[in-house]
Amino acid sequence: MGRPKRREIYDDFDQVLTDLPEAARWREWMGRVEAVIFAARNPVPREALARLVGSTCNLDDLIADIREDLRARSYELVFVAGGYRLVTRPRFASAIRAASGDDLRHAGAPELTPTEILAVTAIAICSPLPAATCPVLLGGRLAVT
Repeated sequence: MGRPKRREIYDDFDQVLTDLPEAARWREWMGRVEAVIFAARNPVPREALARLVGSTCNLDDLIADIREDLRARSYELVFVAGGYRLVTRPRFASAIRAASGDDLRHAGAPELTPTEILAVTAIAICSPLPAATCPVLLGGRLAVT
């Protein structure tokens, strides 16, 4: 028995939703896209969102409708770092800080390892930096994750 295989999980996923009326289908697609973006740790690429909806769905129009729905909310849908993400509107920053005190994750530069700092510094100083030059400057091959 056990856990279902990954392929089995996706086999019953209905992208097209032909059994729903057009308006209900559109709302379901909007809900799917918003739910995936909400649950994602990183920005969600367009290609991933396209897998959630049928081929007849205009993803640009769907995203525009989601943005319109969120207009009166405290967060918005933005395109950043090659994908879509839900972010808090800047005008609510002081309320978030007031509610969370010191528990708030402070924005700013991410914590980098010494090797990552060296790599970023080399790229900044030597741009454009061919990939073949990195090992020479850094004394070894960089693993890309």
